[in-house]
Amino acid sequence: MTGEHLQVVHGDITRMEVDAIVNAANNGLLGGGGVDGAIHGAGGPSIMAACRAIRDKQGGCPTGEAVITTGGLLPAPYVIHAVGPVWHGGAQNEDAQLASAYRSAIRLAAEHNLRTVAFPNISTGIYGFPRERAVDIAIAAVREALAKAPSIEQVTFVCFDDENFRLYRDRLRGN
Repeated sequence: MTGEHLQVVHGDITRMEVDAIVNAANNGLLGGGGVDGAIHGAGGPSIMAACRAIRDKQGGCPTGEAVITTGGLLPAPYVIHAVGPVWHGGAQNEDAQLASAYRSAIRLAAEHNLRTVAFPNISTGIYGFPRERAVDIAIAAVREALAKAPSIEQVTFVCFDDENFRLYRDRLRGN
């Protein structure tokens, strides 16, 4: 499973018509800023209600893991909430945690027999993960996870900003 199943687009993840969009969530699953806030805002209260039910059952979501909820009012029927790490300089297992967040999201999508998944740039906003490093980890982790997820036909990396779009585009072209 190589580049033919991966693509990058410049745009708004809340408008993606895919089986699931991935949210760059926090441990508490209670919404926040950036893409998390945008997804909760566009998807409506049913996403928050589903997140609260997960919190009540298991107390949030550990870093590097993911949970799945309804997509609410979004075009995507599901939201996979993946929790990436806060960057602390790289010595606190951040690379492995970020890779795990991407792999967990793919695994959940496969468990639900989903075919198309769209990812934001996890941990590169307020969490401060270096963008170039995050792109390399994301692509490698998704490719690895896709090898065990035959139901998934297409993964789209959705970049809201020009810099991340260029980084993904160049990496996926092999530059």
